[in-house]
Amino acid sequence: MNDVLTAALRRAADHQHRFEARFAAHLDALADPAAGPLEPPPHGRFPARALALVRELSLRGGKRLRVALLHEAAALATDRPVPGLDAAAIGIELLHTHGLIHDDLIDDAPVRRGGPSTYHAYRQEFPDRPDTALALTVLAGDLAAFLAVRALLSGDLPPERALAMATVVTDAAAAAVNGQLLDLERDFHPASETGFLHTVTEYKSTRYSILAPLRLGLLAAGADPAPHDAELRAYATALGIANQIHDDWLDLFGDPAALGKPLGTDIRAGRRSYLVRALLAATADDAPARATLHAVLGVPHPDEDALAELRDLARARGLDRTLYDEAARHAHRAATLATAWQRHWRPDAVAFFTHLPAWSVTRDH
Repeated sequence: MNDVLTAALRRAADHQHRFEARFAAHLDALADPAAGPLEPPPHGRFPARALALVRELSLRGGKRLRVALLHEAAALATDRPVPGLDAAAIGIELLHTHGLIHDDLIDDAPVRRGGPSTYHAYRQEFPDRPDTALALTVLAGDLAAFLAVRALLSGDLPPERALAMATVVTDAAAAAVNGQLLDLERDFHPASETGFLHTVTEYKSTRYSILAPLRLGLLAAGADPAPHDAELRAYATALGIANQIHDDWLDLFGDPAALGKPLGTDIRAGRRSYLVRALLAATADDAPARATLHAVLGVPHPDEDALAELRDLARARGLDRTLYDEAARHAHRAATLATAWQRHWRPDAVAFFTHLPAWSVTRDH
């Protein structure tokens, strides 16, 4: 790992460290029945429990890539302290929590970030009332989304800037919902075209995980992102695809302890991911290999030996290297695009965005 990348990762870690305490304090204040701004109902325990589960999942970890992107986007425009970054970071992370809660419900995923998903936490509490568990999960995810917008509108930003930044968050949320809809539609196709997979990635994750933080950081710093929108979009798209392909790679070839969830979750769910598309193509003319794939694909609880056999088959066909190289290609494109930003933005922040893509395809979670 070169010195510049190491420095970039150290900056990201510093942003994450500072954010964690502020995020916890914000969520604690929301939960305070005496001084909190939400005015919880005087009766009933479900509202407090929903907020507690949102808090728990939000603070349970994660890369906080969005937080680092947001701070470094502001640093593109200025080296001075920027008011509003904490509110924006809290907003975008709560929007991420919303997405995780609903995504785990749709996928029936039992584990997230090393602990039970919100859906399975409710299922454990209401084992005889699955409809109640489902409804409570939907509402907890909705609560996180509304709290995301509230974080921006209730901060100390000038009203016009707060409104512009809240609009970015709500637009990103709408894009993510469309992405989730496309994600479900994708699985109706036996083997989706690459363009369709890129579109799912763009809407389901890229726009709120990369593009929105870039826009929010610039807006917080008082810069207008509109004149640079095309280059911001191009960078976000390339980095988003690199991230998603690497996530798919980790789903079969990663370390479950580092990931905080079992391997093969997308395969077990039958998701037509980049990895599954590659597996389908690689086994198209080989009946025994296709049988190995279908022993796991779409099977919620396959034999672990069957998953290991599929992993061995994928490695034998070179899919681990093929996917890795494809992710690296998109990461290289993102880095090249960021290099051109030196003509109008601060060099140290540009260096962060130039070197970040290399990390995105070498991370272990």
